[in-house]
Amino acid sequence: MIHNLRKQFLDTDPWHFFQSCPKFTEQFCQMQVEDDDKVGLYSYKVQSTITSRLANTMIQAKMVNNARRPQPIMFDVQVPKGAFIDNFTMDINGITFTSHIREKSEARKMYAQAKAKGKAAGIVRSNALDMENFQTEVNVPPGMRIQFQLHYHEMIRRKLSSYEHVISVKPGRLAKHLEVDVRIIEPQGLRYVHVPNSLGDHFNGITTISKGEKKAHVSFKPTMDQQRKCPKCSSTAVDGNFVVQYDVNRETTGGELEIFNGYFIHFFAPENLDPLPKNILFVIDVSGSMWGLKMKQTIEAMKAILSELRAADQFSLIDFNHNVRCWRDNLVSATPAQVEDAKKYIQTIHPNGGTNINEALLRATFILNEAKSLGMLDPNSVSMIVLVSDGDPTVGELKLTTIQKNVKQSIKDEFSLFCLGIGFDVDYDFLQRIATDNRGMAHRIFGNQETSLQMKNFYNQVSTPLLRKIQFNYPQESVSDVTQSSFHNYFGGSEIVVAGKVDTENLQHLESIVTATAANAELVLETLRDVEELDGFMKKDKYADPDFTRKLWAYLTVNQMMAERNAAPTAALKRNITKSILQMSLDHHIVTPFTAMLIENAEKDEIMLADQDLILLSGIPKSASKSFWKAFVSLPCRAGADLLLTLVCLCVSVDNDPHFTIHLPKSQRNICFNINSEPGKILNLVSDPGTGVVVNGQLVGAKKAENKKLSTYFGKIGFYFQKKGLKVEISTEKITLKDGSYAITLSWADTGHVIRKQLLISVKRESNVTITVGKEMSFMVLLHRVWKKHPVNVDFLGIYIPPENQFSPAAHGLIGQFVSEPEVSIHHQTPGQAPEKPQAIMEVKGNKLTVTRGVQKDYRTDRVLGTDVLCWFVHNSGKGFIDGHYRDYLVPHLYSFMKKP
Repeated sequence: MIHNLRKQFLDTDPWHFFQSCPKFTEQFCQMQVEDDDKVGLYSYKVQSTITSRLANTMIQAKMVNNARRPQPIMFDVQVPKGAFIDNFTMDINGITFTSHIREKSEARKMYAQAKAKGKAAGIVRSNALDMENFQTEVNVPPGMRIQFQLHYHEMIRRKLSSYEHVISVKPGRLAKHLEVDVRIIEPQGLRYVHVPNSLGDHFNGITTISKGEKKAHVSFKPTMDQQRKCPKCSSTAVDGNFVVQYDVNRETTGGELEIFNGYFIHFFAPENLDPLPKNILFVIDVSGSMWGLKMKQTIEAMKAILSELRAADQFSLIDFNHNVRCWRDNLVSATPAQVEDAKKYIQTIHPNGGTNINEALLRATFILNEAKSLGMLDPNSVSMIVLVSDGDPTVGELKLTTIQKNVKQSIKDEFSLFCLGIGFDVDYDFLQRIATDNRGMAHRIFGNQETSLQMKNFYNQVSTPLLRKIQFNYPQESVSDVTQSSFHNYFGGSEIVVAGKVDTENLQHLESIVTATAANAELVLETLRDVEELDGFMKKDKYADPDFTRKLWAYLTVNQMMAERNAAPTAALKRNITKSILQMSLDHHIVTPFTAMLIENAEKDEIMLADQDLILLSGIPKSASKSFWKAFVSLPCRAGADLLLTLVCLCVSVDNDPHFTIHLPKSQRNICFNINSEPGKILNLVSDPGTGVVVNGQLVGAKKAENKKLSTYFGKIGFYFQKKGLKVEISTEKITLKDGSYAITLSWADTGHVIRKQLLISVKRESNVTITVGKEMSFMVLLHRVWKKHPVNVDFLGIYIPPENQFSPAAHGLIGQFVSEPEVSIHHQTPGQAPEKPQAIMEVKGNKLTVTRGVQKDYRTDRVLGTDVLCWFVHNSGKGFIDGHYRDYLVPHLYSFMKKP
């Protein structure tokens, strides 16, 4: 998507991160509207060529800044998850940036050195959906043109008897020229080509399809008027996925061997076979989070799925929350009577309680293991478990690695586990690991009106097992580096792909022998191909990719090694596999989790970085216009930067030495107190076992005491989001996000944001960090820099917490305890020693306290002088206003929960 940066979160942020933010000033909004209308998109082009399932896609956008002042423009395109980004170029007013792949730490080191000189950055964002976002941001001077071009490739996999090529087309605005061009070259021959109306009825009749025997051309070229949402609209209706579906001819049961340029690809998708009987356990999450539409759609889908069971199948149902229930304690035949009874059982489910995934899966494996030991399973049958869940475990075993180990030991490579994750909260990475570990696969859907259909489509992919124990054999003296060649099952409508290197110099024909177990026979399928058979066809077609066999082999090999790395039992083996993946990534010029893409100009003095673990760091290439690069440093509107310009909502804050300001919304009062403790001590600010959120602050002392008092400040603030397994540490030097062994660090010299498991960290350079967790809560940490040679003062942090945060009633801590607002009565106001500081009696929590009217500072809008906040000051470290004594809030570690005083 291409758009003005300040428009990004207003229009396209899927989680509406900042719904609670205040409105911007009228002047700022007017400026924003003016700028949005002055960014021109004069070309948006997508070209994709599919050569034997290998899709090479190029997305190009040409923009111009028609405004009278510099504007940040973002190139934001969605790339299918699993695709390999292999090239990116950018042209800014004739200055070209090209890309190179480097080992990740080396690339980051080079980037960090260049960034210290004021260089730029563009980062690949992984958002855990079916798509990933590639983003680059550039500040563009008035009248300047900029061109972005991204290349990626992927293998199109066959599902439900069709290949589906999905291209995200989200230009974000009207384009003078918009084009999507797809060419398909399939040596096997094309059965059909279909383009569903995925972009909506608005574009009926615009797509053209030209199909030959082995080639096809699909074109989508709406005019600017056709792009408009309505005849007089200035916004575009082009906003979605362009989808091309097709299938190929299959003449031989043994599959299709394609040999070219020293590699072979074996496509195997036999048809017209009788289904194998299956033994299937449906394990359904019925915890409280499944309540509502998700449960309704799940029940609807399960009733349809049960109706499709065949007479030879055996099945049972398990539903679980904090407890595990079985519809039947053993497998039963899928007779009409049993299926109807199961449907009635499903209909009675009412979601409530927690989530005990470990016990539910172990119960399912016990039922299958017992059935096998009792001889109840057909030797030719296929056994599987289908898990449907929308969240992480909250009851029983909570450690995901332990659950994975338990299930692996219980399944013993005898069955397959398929996982269906529903919604945004589910840990999809875990479901993928546990499924891959047990000969299955995972799929993610989002709880909406389409849930039922998506569940049925997922089930249909595994509902028809046709073959077991499939083994691919090739002459060992002629082939090498063959990808996975042994498979447990083959399901109807899918495809198995094997690739390898072949010695074409000393070989005239390549033979393959495939053995497998079918419903009524043991199969031995032979295929023989001339190693030069494709040469003439490939050389005649100017659109065919001559590297398609090499790219497919590399794609399969890298993905296979990634799966092996995840399952590696030892650290040493994991390191060796990592080295192999890294070398493959460098050899084939692709971005993987172990490489990064450096983007630099011809002089190599301007460097950007593309890295899968990060999201976005502002890109301001200095060489494009040396007169203005310091004119604009900002994050997107509502993303924590421009937010600071106008933020006026009252919230709870801790700043300076450390001064606590508690805003009580019901009584509309601000109560203040200071905490006087020692450097190094850690104070608990929020401890909420209900939401699993902890916020702690570690004190740092001034360089020396003044008036016999050593001032202390927060030098480090830690956030622990227990349910996500995420920790965030913010110090005056850096910002670190930790997820188990994974960690990513940003410095205060960065402007940008990072997303991990729906937790957004937004950094404004040398100013503030905003942490946002969905719609539920947000936190802002301000950085206070002082003169380094100041004899007393040190750098420190302040934290601001809005009252809208959805903590649980169990929340406590110096700040968290005020989630439940205490009743406060202030009366008998009398003059104080200073006229501007009257005193009064405050009654709170059964205590009568003498309080003083004073002023604290809110530094969000003015980081130097601050904004005055009137409050009633409680003496003696808040004694009587906070529960217990402030020492009760000292915790041993930066991520520790506190014990209630």
